[in-house]
Amino acid sequence: MQMVKILPKGQITLPKKIRESLGVHDGDSLTIEQTDGEIILKKGKTIHDFMGSLPNLGMTIDEIREKAVKAGAKDRA
Repeated sequence: MQMVKILPKGQITLPKKIRESLGVHDGDSLTIEQTDGEIILKKGKTIHDFMGSLPNLGMTIDEIREKAVKAGAKDRA
């Protein structure tokens, strides 16, 4: 078990050994759960984690993301 300190804005630093073992890098997302007085952090899933298991839509991931962003912007307008 390792200790981390909570900084004034609620931030923590994940120890390097944990980041390396989980494959967590700058810009990655983590999910956080609270259960029975515990906090559980898990590496978040992105569309890149599902490459190869999704059907081929004839678009790159960047094209799919761009299309989704445009659709989301239209929905908010």
